[in-house]
Amino acid sequence: MSATSLPAVLPGSGATDYARYMRIDDLLSLQKGPGEWVHPDELLFQVVHQSSELWLKLTRSHLARALAHIAAEQPSAAELLLRRAAEALRLITEHLRILRSLPPAQFAVIRTALGNGSGFESPGWRLLREATTELDIAFARLLSSLRLTPIDLYRGQPSDPLYRLAEALVELDERIALWRTEHYSVATRVIGQGVLGTGRTPVDSLTKLIAHRRFPTLWEARSELTEAFSRVACPRQVQP
Repeated sequence: MSATSLPAVLPGSGATDYARYMRIDDLLSLQKGPGEWVHPDELLFQVVHQSSELWLKLTRSHLARALAHIAAEQPSAAELLLRRAAEALRLITEHLRILRSLPPAQFAVIRTALGNGSGFESPGWRLLREATTELDIAFARLLSSLRLTPIDLYRGQPSDPLYRLAEALVELDERIALWRTEHYSVATRVIGQGVLGTGRTPVDSLTKLIAHRRFPTLWEARSELTEAFSRVACPRQVQP
């Protein structure tokens, strides 16, 4: 008997255990059907955003687990989860690129179906912001308990688990900034500049978020190190 002909044994709806375990019927019913579309590309718009929310759910789970490992002083375990979270954000950013294919006139029609909905209302991104704040505090506490500063850390060896953990936090931060950059780029390509986006939010306000850092002390440490080495390499000449 081939694997494809085995009877389903898991509970739930669906003809196969794959469909039941993945809850395929429920999953595929979450998008509007052809009779509900104001434009066929609504399916594209919904799939991109719904899949992003799923990746953000996974990301939030990884960050919560990483937070517990940091509290337990297990930097290597936390690093692995942070790297996964950063990879998930990379995939979310790639999803956005397909929206570049939406002609402005067609998206203008789709917008009529969104009501006052806005990406700023995304629960996934809200929880991600909260998680990064918690991680920033937890990492600062860990360094303090070890009597270390970010400068001390970056003067050490890149193979140090704490150093690698710090870099995983920076990578996560960078992935958030890259998503914001892509989001702004896609938004301006589809609806233009100097206009209001969904939820009546100015599109150009997105640029203010790109430079925002979730782990500011780790970025500041880089600047301080660069300035310190510059002073050593190029000391000011003493005036006679």
